This record gives sequence, structure tokens and C-alpha cells, in this order.
Amino acid sequence: MHSRSSSHNHNGDIETLDFDSHRKLPSAHDGSRSPSPHGLLRDDESLLSDVVDGIIERDRRKMKRIVTKYLSFASAIINCLCAGSITAFSVYGHLFLSRLLYTQFQVNAVSIAAELAMYLPVPVFGYLCDRYSPRPLSLLAATLFGLGYLLAALTYHSGPPRNGGWPFGVMVLAFVGIGMGTSCMYLSAVATCAKNFGRAKHAGLALAIPIAAFGLSGMWQSQVGSRLLYEQTAEGGHGDVDVFRFFLFLSGTLFGVGLIGSVMLQVVDEEELIDEAVEELERSGLLDESDFFQRSHPYGPNGYGTIDAASHDERFHSHHEHPSALKAREDEEERKKTWLLNAETRRFLTDHTMWFLAAGFFLVTGPGEAFINNLGTIITTLYPPPATAPPSNSPATHVSIIAVTSTVARLLTGTLSDLLAPQPPSHTPSPNRPFTLSRLTFLLTSTLLLALSFAFLASPLLAASPSLLPLVSALAGTGYGAAFSLVPIIIGAVWGVQNFGTNWGLVAMAPAAGATLWSAVYSVVYQAGVREGETLCWGRGCFASTFWAMAASVGVAMGLWTWAWRGRGGWVERGIAV
Repeated sequence: MHSRSSSHNHNGDIETLDFDSHRKLPSAHDGSRSPSPHGLLRDDESLLSDVVDGIIERDRRKMKRIVTKYLSFASAIINCLCAGSITAFSVYGHLFLSRLLYTQFQVNAVSIAAELAMYLPVPVFGYLCDRYSPRPLSLLAATLFGLGYLLAALTYHSGPPRNGGWPFGVMVLAFVGIGMGTSCMYLSAVATCAKNFGRAKHAGLALAIPIAAFGLSGMWQSQVGSRLLYEQTAEGGHGDVDVFRFFLFLSGTLFGVGLIGSVMLQVVDEEELIDEAVEELERSGLLDESDFFQRSHPYGPNGYGTIDAASHDERFHSHHEHPSALKAREDEEERKKTWLLNAETRRFLTDHTMWFLAAGFFLVTGPGEAFINNLGTIITTLYPPPATAPPSNSPATHVSIIAVTSTVARLLTGTLSDLLAPQPPSHTPSPNRPFTLSRLTFLLTSTLLLALSFAFLASPLLAASPSLLPLVSALAGTGYGAAFSLVPIIIGAVWGVQNFGTNWGLVAMAPAAGATLWSAVYSVVYQAGVREGETLCWGRGCFASTFWAMAASVGVAMGLWTWAWRGRGGWVERGIAV
């Protein structure tokens, strides 16, 4: 062991301190010299300045991310507050019968076309949202809504087809555009919130708020139509909604909102979501099977298997890289993202519990959609001439009841699931909860209310007391709203949020098939009850058997969800906290 040596000048002061005996001392002929105190001071000042600048820049970027995240959240809420205009169909659906002289089959064909267009393309829209961003989807929604409602307004204004009005197919085409616009605007908003707040403490509430806002959209729009954009009766009172002006209002409003979303919606720190998902797949062993993750990467020998290789600090300094190196990094990040999302999609589709979840969603939302779309004709059947429905049983009132109860259910289930649902093992440590309640408990309880509402509607009690119909709408709205809030929350909890748009889009196709099936069943039963020489059906026989079957459908869904939760290979057995 060599001891430290020091050099002294003739005055006895230390001139050089050698911490390494093998260190080469500066010599006169090597051109080097000892640094002066002033030079060291300047270096220290420069270093301190760089540190301060770095801290300021880091804080500025952090603040920008926070502001962007919450501005996107606000924009998502506005999008959802307007996107659910199709839920106001009951306000004017019955006027298609009386004003355009459509049959009940044709009216249901219009609503079914909108349902199919709203749900069937969702996987495609979710795929685009995950791989690009929510902004283009919001812009597409603006275009589809603007043109769809404009075409519907002109078609309605032209009058009945048999009297020279525009063909029935044009109205169907218009509502196809409206359905697709609904899907785009809703999905762009919900996916933004899921990804921006998926790791937050109140992730359920952050997702429930825009979903609840979607339920409110039909309420305020139906009230605008019935209270502001209405026709005047011969006595000067309020008549039915002026469908032409109502459609023009929706066309302009939704076009503007979609444009705002195309600018404001943005996913923040998406790279961190991808890195966390890669780390999870690495723990599961899936990365060992991928040639992509066995290749060498420009980040070093560790590759993408470690989060350190793509840490936030490296991204922070990436703007100092050479343009070619930066481009290579971005290309590799994009390939990593594509591989990951494809792997997540395969994992989702090969999980048998996903199919139980989707099947239950089909059996619950189909009857719910059919009930909401046919509320106007249900009300009419309960008041045969010369009786008329009181204001408390008007279509607009029931749309509002469903919207309010659905909204309350979505907010409550989202909030309570954050507060009471069991936490995953990897969750940020927090005080132990004295009481936990699974999200499936909330889901099963709310769907039971939906089944009870259908059973009550089919029973003789309602025909004897039509004034109880608001209770049916309140129960149905609660069950329907809770299902639409909890199912996407459960998808995020079980399969993560990095591929949320695609995963939720695949499950969200189920209501399209369900609504088509049950609307067709309702139409067949309704038409079978129409007396010869009449166009409308009167009495409980128009729908009783349909809603008994709907109640049974919801019961089967509850069984499927229970099996996915607690059955063999279910979430409880796999240790997934839902």
C-alpha cells in the first residue's frame, strides 16, 4: 500500500495533494499547469448555473405536463357532455312515426343503424387512438356529427317519403354518421382520461367523471329541445320538439366541440406507461419469447427489459442528442410501442375471462339500449286515446330521469371503487383499509336493479299504475349507468391502461349486437299487438313478454360475471385485485 504524498513549496504550504501515488504530476514540458483559484471559481459558478437551469427547466416541464393533463381532462369532460346526443332519440323517435309516417320497424331500423355504427367500429377507433393520439379521433367526430345531423335535419324537413320527401335510406345514412361520431368523441375522451390518470390514486373517479358526463348529455340536450326548440300548438302552448331546428342545433354544437377536442386532448407521459408495461411483461417471461426484445438496441446491452435504459432523465436530455441518434431513438421507441400494444391485444383476446365479461356486457347493455330507444312508444302504449301522457311521463322527462340516475350511478361507483376496492400488491403503499368491497359487488348489485326494473315493467302493476313508470326509468338508469362505468374500470384494473382504447373497444362492440337483437324482438312483439286497420299498439301486451325476457338476460349476465370473478381461473384465483 502506498501512502499519500504531498508536495510543498519553500514556504511550507501545500501546493499539490496527491491522492494516488501513480498519478502523473504536471510537468513544465507537458504544457499543463495547475488550475488557478479564479479558474476553479468560474468552473464552480458555471456548474451551479447549469444545475439551477436544469432544475428550472425540469420544473417548467413538470408544470407543463400537469397543466396539459388537466386541460385534457376538462376537454374530455366537455366532449362527453355533448357526445351522447343519440340517447335523446326517444324525444323525437315517436315523431318519425307520426310526421314521417315511418313504421315501427323503420324507426327501430334508424336507431339500430346508429347503434351498430356507434359500437361496431369501436375497436378500429380504439386501435387508432392507442397507436396515434385522441386528437384525430375528435376531429373525425366533429366531421361525422356535423354532416350527420345536418343530413338528418334536411331529410326530416323534406317530409314523408310517400309524399315526396327524401328516401328512408337517407335518414339511415345520417344516423350511421351520428353513431360513428358518438363513438369517436366518447372514446377519444375516455381513453385520454384512462391513460393520463390510470396510475393515479383516484383513477376510478377520473374515468367515471367523463363517463358520467356522457350520460348527462342526453338530459340537457333533450331539455334544450323540449323547452327551447319546440313547436307551438294552435293555442300557443308548448308542443313537440321542433326536430328540424333541434338537429341543426346539434350539428353546430357537436362540430364545434369536436374541433376543440382535436386541439386540447393529449396523453401525457405515454412513454412511462409503455416502459411500465414492458417491465410487467418482462416479469411474466413474455419478453423472453420475443425476437424483438432479444436484439441489441441503441440504448445499451440492457435493452428494453429495464426501465433504466429509457428513464425520464434520459428523455429529459434527449434534445441534446445528435439528430440522427434522436431519430433512431424515436423509431425504436415507436417499434417498441407497436410490439407492446400488439402483445397486449393478444393477451387480452386469449384471456377467457374477457369473453365472460364481454358476454355479460352484451346481455345487460342490449336490453338497456332497447329500453331507452323505445321509451317514447312504451309511454304511448300506456295511454290509449283519448288519454294523453302527463308531463311527468313525457319522453323528455324519462330521458332526464335516466340521465340523472345513470350519472349518479357512474360517479358513485367510480368513487366508491376507488375508496373501497382492494388494492393490487404493487400499488403505492397506503394505510390498510379496514373494509374492502370488490368492483364486482357494485356491478352485480346495480345489474340486479336493472333486472328488477324490467320485471316490474312487464308485470301487471305498471299497466294498472302508469304513474310508476318514472321509478322503472330510475332503476334502469342506475343499472345501465353503473355497468357502463364499472366495466371499463374493471378492464383497466385487470389488463392495464396502455392498450385501453383497443381493449375497451373490443368489449364495447357487445352493445351493438345486443341492441340490434332486443330492438328487433321489441319490434316483432309490438307489431304483433297492433290491431287490424291501426298503426299503433295499445296496452301491456305490446311489450310484456319482451321485458320478461330482458330480465332473464340480465340474470344470465350476472352469472357469467360471477364466474369470471370467482370461478376456475378467475380473477380471484389469479390474485387480481378487482
